Amino acid sequence: VNYQTYIAMKKVIYQVATQVRMALLGGIVLAVGSSLALNLWAEGGKPRGSVNVVVDETPIDREGSNLTSFAPVAREVSKGVVNVFATIEGETVEIGSSYGRDPLSRLFGMNPYGGTRRYQTPDRTGMGSGVIVSDDGYILTNNHVIDEADVVKVALNPDGKEYEAEIVGRDPKTDIAVLKIDAGDLSPLRLTNSDGVEVGDIVLAIGNPFGVGQSLTMGIVSAKGRSSGGLQYEDFIQTDAAINRGNSGGALVDAKGRLIGINTMIVSGSGGSQGVGYAIPVNLARNVMEELIEDGRVRRGYLGVMLRDLTPEYASFFEVENDEGVLVEHVARDGAAEDAGVRNGDVIVEFNGEKVDSSKKLRFLVAEADPGDEIELKVKRRGKMKSIEVRLDEFPDEAGLASGLGVRESDDDGVLDGVTVDDLDRQSRRTLNLPSSIDGALVVDVEQGSASEDAGIRVGDVILELNRRPVSRASDAVELSEEIDGGRVMVTVWRNGRTTYVLVEE
Repeated sequence: VNYQTYIAMKKVIYQVATQVRMALLGGIVLAVGSSLALNLWAEGGKPRGSVNVVVDETPIDREGSNLTSFAPVAREVSKGVVNVFATIEGETVEIGSSYGRDPLSRLFGMNPYGGTRRYQTPDRTGMGSGVIVSDDGYILTNNHVIDEADVVKVALNPDGKEYEAEIVGRDPKTDIAVLKIDAGDLSPLRLTNSDGVEVGDIVLAIGNPFGVGQSLTMGIVSAKGRSSGGLQYEDFIQTDAAINRGNSGGALVDAKGRLIGINTMIVSGSGGSQGVGYAIPVNLARNVMEELIEDGRVRRGYLGVMLRDLTPEYASFFEVENDEGVLVEHVARDGAAEDAGVRNGDVIVEFNGEKVDSSKKLRFLVAEADPGDEIELKVKRRGKMKSIEVRLDEFPDEAGLASGLGVRESDDDGVLDGVTVDDLDRQSRRTLNLPSSIDGALVVDVEQGSASEDAGIRVGDVILELNRRPVSRASDAVELSEEIDGGRVMVTVWRNGRTTYVLVEE
């Protein structure tokens, strides 16, 4: 048996042993910086950017009709959805002696005594879909469809004519890629404003599932603003229109045949469609495309804070309404927010006049502004409203914060019952990579089953504040804990290079 058969058998064994919970659909497989701008429509209704796309924002009929067929829509959009073939070329590999002693290699007749042998691995070609969005050949698809590909080809519908495609740019953080082909007489899809889509709207998904050929399925918009946790920036449209492997990069259109999203992934226990499919809103996809075409990369605004969505308990402590803003847990050193005077514990309630009710929304709002823009934040600090002017930075390629046990004092009677603390010394500071400006009490033990453990206090945390009162040493933590009434304390800790808040309730 040859080497290719051996590799194929190992692949089958691996696949049988693996259960896929979420499937990306292509064939090949914060610091708040923020996300991609959705602000595509500038003043006067003119889209920004240089790509010659057609935009139609007329509202759809939501009052009901006697429509019995979507054949006219299918005819209109079918030529604008293409098949994408991404090929990763094979390479020469050497199989050394350790490989030769593998029991499977002996099973398939390879040299059991070792020795180096060379093999040429075969090319790998995956399938996906794409959407023509301009008459000069620009195509939107998913990054995971063409990721690592050496050659990308596009087949038009319905004649199947193939063109080699140029990869204009890729953005893994949103799973968007832009291709371009040199072809005439194309049929680009009309785009619409995906912000206007409503739950319950009829939608059609078009692509090349399983390589069977172009197919159309129908469903409705099930939800908006979904996240899967797989990408850094997500604002998916959820649909129950059947989406399967090979639909990645294909079109999600409304009842008028206008592009509202790029089909991207499914949530599935079987690997096939089970009625939960996600599409990237066309507003987001188009903005990424514009930046990739104009600059070759996506420039994102960077505020430089870590955020927490407010629970009722946190909102009460920080003196705001439950849906009023997001909590600043940590301000990055030398970032835009720190330079402007934003502090840990501030609650951001407005960004440039727009209400903020979730950390996800703030990420998108930051992204709507370009790096260098001056914006106004309204924050609540200890119950008082404050306005702060911030000049946004550009999101760095590698944005991150620093990563982060003498005499011990144990709090046996206060609200931090079960926590043992120690003073910080030179060794503990070095171990925790603790900045010289940070003072506090080092947590060296947390009693199992205690309220502090249940709340999330960990060994290695540095307690900075209790109920917003500063802690400089271990004795401060013990004394303050004993003074606090009510059985509840908001603990500000330094952990893994940043501050965070932990609410402990007895």
